[in-house]
Amino acid sequence: MTDQEAKTYHQSPYKTPAGATEILLVRHGASEAFHPDRPFELVDGQSDPNLAPEGREQAELVAERLGKERIDAIYVTTLRRTGQTAEPLARRLGLDPVVEPDMREVHLGEWEGGYFRVKFTENDPVARRVRTEERWDVIPGAEPMEKLEARVRAAVDRIAAAHKEERVAVFTHGGVIGEVLALATGSRPFAFVGPDNCSISRLIVLDGVWAIRGFNDIAHLPHAAPAPLT
Repeated sequence: MTDQEAKTYHQSPYKTPAGATEILLVRHGASEAFHPDRPFELVDGQSDPNLAPEGREQAELVAERLGKERIDAIYVTTLRRTGQTAEPLARRLGLDPVVEPDMREVHLGEWEGGYFRVKFTENDPVARRVRTEERWDVIPGAEPMEKLEARVRAAVDRIAAAHKEERVAVFTHGGVIGEVLALATGSRPFAFVGPDNCSISRLIVLDGVWAIRGFNDIAHLPHAAPAPLT
């Protein structure tokens, strides 16, 4: 038997490729309830609520989970719910979060201030169009989809270029996570919209190519037990 004939090839566990950046996309914790007579404060025209008490608990749980991992940098957005969510992990690891403005949430135009929740809860006709057409810019004054794609793509590429062969936790928003993963896969625009608060989605970036290694991981949260299939 020759050496070539004796050689065997086994399946191996996934290993992040050399030179790649691993980006952990963490959705912020649950934010405070909206009261129609008290709209949320706005930052650059976008809703800026604080975390709700349950959101702060979720932030502690995701910090406990990620605090056991190697994290080389932490990123947050200009909206305080991401900074509040990242704070327990940053404190645990002794890292100062970096602000990346282009990972902020989708701008919802006339539905900012908290009114987005009302429109979707009440099944407003425009809200139905948002779902069926899978476009945020159906909402009057909302951010064009092309602009959203451009800024999110640029932000992810900047983060990846700054952290080759590193793992980065990016605390961001549900709409942005959905956009990142749709861009990574070429899927329908809303295929990944709606990750749970404080869920973790895992993106690998290498030489400008994006690949998903996980979506909506909530193993660290109390409601993570799988629901029965009925």
